[in-house]
Amino acid sequence: MALRTALVVGARGVIGGNLIEHLDRVGGWTIIGLSRRGGVCQGSIRHIAVDLLDKDDTAGKLASLTEVTHVFYAAYQDRASWAELVPPNLAMLTNVVDAIEPVAPKLEHISLMQGYKVYGAHLGPFSTPAREDDPPHMPPEFNVDQQQFLERRQADAAWSWSALRPSVVAGIGLGNPMNLAMVLAVYASISKELGVPFRFPGKPGAYSSLIEMTDSGLLAEATVWAATSPGSRNQAFNITNGDMFRWSSMWPKIAAFFDLEVAPPLPMSLSDVMAGKSDLWDAMVAKHDLAKTPYSDVSSWQFGDFVFAWDYDVIADTSKSRRAGFHTYVDSEAMFLRIFQSLRDQRLIP
Repeated sequence: MALRTALVVGARGVIGGNLIEHLDRVGGWTIIGLSRRGGVCQGSIRHIAVDLLDKDDTAGKLASLTEVTHVFYAAYQDRASWAELVPPNLAMLTNVVDAIEPVAPKLEHISLMQGYKVYGAHLGPFSTPAREDDPPHMPPEFNVDQQQFLERRQADAAWSWSALRPSVVAGIGLGNPMNLAMVLAVYASISKELGVPFRFPGKPGAYSSLIEMTDSGLLAEATVWAATSPGSRNQAFNITNGDMFRWSSMWPKIAAFFDLEVAPPLPMSLSDVMAGKSDLWDAMVAKHDLAKTPYSDVSSWQFGDFVFAWDYDVIADTSKSRRAGFHTYVDSEAMFLRIFQSLRDQRLIP
């Protein structure tokens, strides 16, 4: 097999970081990671620091990447409203494609990371299980705009595209605004430190609604599968662990890992109640000899509030990817416990 070159855009996030690890592990890839902060180059992996919102900086930094065969796009810029998310996130993707397409004659595929916002999951109860061919909802929605951009751009191009639609992605990654596993781990650790029981903080209906997760390793495998399988070209795929659960059953299992008692749910904003605990976290780091990680890097409270407010089922139909040939499954309970143990082994939590 000829050596492929992957350009991973958003290399420092949970999704991009785990994708780089997967590509490096399976071999056969030269890997280039793009991010605002850059990273440490080692082996077949090199990092480039770039401001993707700056068209000239993007073009200049990518001008020499003539060997790229696959673009894996997982970058994201957060904003205060759904409408404000569209311009920066569409601009970053556009700048990357504008920069790489003219200089990379062997470009085969552009992979786009999406999510259930395509189905309106962030707006309220939506049709479930969601299918890739469900009708669109009223914009604005940057995921949709990004896919439409790729569809238009690909019409006369030799490369193909794919869009991956995971549920909530769980993995290890610091300083990420959408990291539910870290939310759970730090919330549980602080609960234990304060001697309070582990309470579900979301809406009452969210405790009993169905939800599913997507393991970051499984997502990486699926992303590469979609990018390299001829039968998956120019299509979108829902990607999940393959099981679903209710927080009412998962919560006690998470509590048991942290040796915590479970008390009845109590609706509260994590963004509010956890906001003033930076000094407590620093004291925990010293007390338990943890890695010196800033509180801002381990807390994603706004995202926790977002997920725990879903008082309706958030599930999708993944049969399309199964029919197309992707058959990997992950047990969600085992995934959570594995991530928590890894965080503990790395001295990121007590």
